[in-house]
Amino acid sequence: MNLTNSPGRDESLVAIAFKISQGDQHSFRLLFDQFADCLTRFAQSILRSKDAATEVVDDVLVKIWKNRETLPQIENLRVYLYMATKNTALNYLSNKARQMITEPFNEIDVELKDEHNPDQQMITKELTKRIHDTVQELPPRCKMIFKLVREDGLKYKEVAAILKISENTVDAQMVIAIKKIKEAFRGNLNISTTQGILKKA
Repeated sequence: MNLTNSPGRDESLVAIAFKISQGDQHSFRLLFDQFADCLTRFAQSILRSKDAATEVVDDVLVKIWKNRETLPQIENLRVYLYMATKNTALNYLSNKARQMITEPFNEIDVELKDEHNPDQQMITKELTKRIHDTVQELPPRCKMIFKLVREDGLKYKEVAAILKISENTVDAQMVIAIKKIKEAFRGNLNISTTQGILKKA
């Protein structure tokens, strides 16, 4: 069943996926440029090795190209890429390490990208550093969910699908993260600014 017109899909990704399915190498390069870095960070949070993460993401993207004819059938390419990366990373690990990662993500070390986005440009370097430090102190599972939502721009339902948890769990972890960050800013940042920084993706 062709899903290119399914509601809620990212139309730009739909167009890119269709062109890739037709063998368009330029569109594949666009897909690579858009997702390679964020998928590598995601894989690295599981594998704790940048080299291994790069290898995993390369493998995922090579398979995308090899199986490009099936791309128009994928309902949500963004979620598919994250899930493929997660599954490939888990397959990379030993059975013991895989169990540590999947239940319940408590050993994952998420490294947040050190880069200014439009929200961060509105606040001082000191406050930006405080956000980063506070996020780094979050429980690993909470930190991973916060990173996927805030840094990678995924929706709650997409994070839930990738990590195979409920949207309520995602929401609860985001509430914990935002509460911790607001507590760190208590008395130093007004509510409107805080909401702008921490708005739901």
